Amino acid sequence: MTEVQVSRQVSRSVGELMRQWREQRGYSQLALATRAEISARHLSFLETGRSKPSREMVLRLGRQLELALREQNQLLLAAGYAPAYTDSPLDAAEMRPVHDALRQILSGHEPFPALVVDRHWNIVLSNSGFALFAEGAAPHLLRSPVNALRLALHPEGMQPRILNFPDWRAQLMQRLRRRVELTAEPGLSELYDELCTYPAGPEPTHPPRSDNADLTLPLRLRYQDMELSLFCTIATFGMPLDVTVAELAVEAFLPADANTGALLTRLHAAAPAGQEPAGAAE
Repeated sequence: MTEVQVSRQVSRSVGELMRQWREQRGYSQLALATRAEISARHLSFLETGRSKPSREMVLRLGRQLELALREQNQLLLAAGYAPAYTDSPLDAAEMRPVHDALRQILSGHEPFPALVVDRHWNIVLSNSGFALFAEGAAPHLLRSPVNALRLALHPEGMQPRILNFPDWRAQLMQRLRRRVELTAEPGLSELYDELCTYPAGPEPTHPPRSDNADLTLPLRLRYQDMELSLFCTIATFGMPLDVTVAELAVEAFLPADANTGALLTRLHAAAPAGQEPAGAAE
């Protein structure tokens, strides 16, 4: 089991959940109470169950703990309140504007690869450029839902074609570990444990930095007899009010050099019209 420990939140009281998240964030009772503009005594009573928090207090503490919308809903449910944020499937009618906006972003990014992932890095949408990543991957890695991290790091996926694999793996594993620590999500912890069993290769020559500057590391990918170099950018929705929307991220890749840009443009122009992107999900 990985050192990143995940506490399951099933059947916990709201006070227990508050204490768990406070300790996960490294706050003392006084520090969190000061941030939330309440007394440490009041917070202590909330955590021990001697006082019941109001709906507004639950949301205030959730925001001060920087909890995701999903975790804020869990706090509200534990306190006996209805969730504050909807959790709609991406294919729901009310999500059509979001779905259409994502499709427009993906198509507008062509000829370069782009994909939309959920909180577990499962690919929910992709553009035609994604075929570059899917090439040569084992069929079991391309069955829906395709997991972007599993595809990248699995020895039957992209791993043999990534020329700077130790550095790229270190970057991806740091991002995943950081997400596990922030969310305490069991599914992410299980994914982290699985990826740790894959061959790691040599030590990275450029270990990831702790200041979030690691996204400048290019992905160096072999394609046929050529080398491609790509930067990854990540975009999320601003001020989301739905859990699903909050957990979506667009990972778009841009050429790191002129040769890569020219090659991808030629490949896109030569692709058959209407070709479906491999591994894409509707």
